[in-house]
Amino acid sequence: MLITIGIIYFIYVLTKIYISTMEIGFVAKAKNDPAVILDPSNYIKAANYRIATQRMEMLSTLVDYLMFIFWIGFGLKWLEKSITVADPTLKSVLYVLAFVVIGYLVSLPFDLYKTFHLDKRFGFSNMTPRLYLIDTLKSALLFLIFGGAILWVIVRLIETTPNWWLWGFGFIFVVILIVNMIYPTLIAPIFNKFEVLRDESLKASIEKLLATVGLRSDGVFTIDASKRDNRLNAYFGGLGKSKRVVLYDTLLQKLNERELLAVLGHELGHYKHRDIFKNIFMSAMLMFVLFYIFGHLPQQLFDAIGIPKAPHTIIAIFLIFAPIVSFVFMPLFGIVSRSNEYAADVFGAESQDAPSLANALQKLANENKSFPKSHPLFIFFYFTHPPLIERLRRLGVKIDEDG
Repeated sequence: MLITIGIIYFIYVLTKIYISTMEIGFVAKAKNDPAVILDPSNYIKAANYRIATQRMEMLSTLVDYLMFIFWIGFGLKWLEKSITVADPTLKSVLYVLAFVVIGYLVSLPFDLYKTFHLDKRFGFSNMTPRLYLIDTLKSALLFLIFGGAILWVIVRLIETTPNWWLWGFGFIFVVILIVNMIYPTLIAPIFNKFEVLRDESLKASIEKLLATVGLRSDGVFTIDASKRDNRLNAYFGGLGKSKRVVLYDTLLQKLNERELLAVLGHELGHYKHRDIFKNIFMSAMLMFVLFYIFGHLPQQLFDAIGIPKAPHTIIAIFLIFAPIVSFVFMPLFGIVSRSNEYAADVFGAESQDAPSLANALQKLANENKSFPKSHPLFIFFYFTHPPLIERLRRLGVKIDEDG
């Protein structure tokens, strides 16, 4: 049993490293080609950033593999002996929280390196140690309060319900829907300062754009994203027909009004085509598969590891192996998502004009230093958006990749 799961995890790790290796080699060669879409200097920077992040990803994957060996070979048993609380429900909650905290501490050096070295080196990060610490403490507090409460419910379901996996799936699905609904109004303001958009002309244009698809706005806001990062972004928050429009301050500085409205039109295209419901359905499908698999784990697995089959060990094994199941589903999700993005581009172009959307996409790529070329295997597994070159070609932009 242990040999089987070890082989499965090894294949997963080997596949991820192979894909990253192919991407690094592809980008290293492509960066010597004439620059396309990006300015020549940004083209080189974007290539170097992609290579650097994939090298870090490879190292992170190797560390994950070492942690897998640690947990299966020793760690889960050690944690079982270390948590000596008498109440079984409380023990399970503390066990899982400890498991998650240890995983976070192991991944922390990678996050610190990326935030304070890699992203600063390439001109993305404006993060300060003080702000990073504040963000971390806020996130930890939210996790302990709400994560602990959610864990308690799941543990109780496992303890008391024969088909706990089915009820657990339903509970987590509802939680995710609620989080999506309250995120823009209750969670996001914990981390960012929201201000009502002061540009009345732009606000009116956005409201008019929303009306074309039957949406009403709970407000058009800007957030101080630049205090952390220089990347550009915007999003619609909430579910249903009432949305909060959120614009990064960095986006307002770089795009003109027509370009900004074209980007928002693209996002509205997702609403018009009911892509959010497609995504919810696909996420529910993946979640159902995950809960079904981990709701039917054989006793032999726990015996082979040397731990009892209990709520906390079931959840820990769930957290260890869920990334593999998700990885298998990623290509399917990517195919559907890329198709949705093409359709949303058409709607965004129609809401303003194709050149405005094309110009906006090129500015986003330049500012975010998004390298426009990738290995086909990397695209197949990781791209939720089509390659930018293909998006621009469909918008009527002529691109000569040979210079």
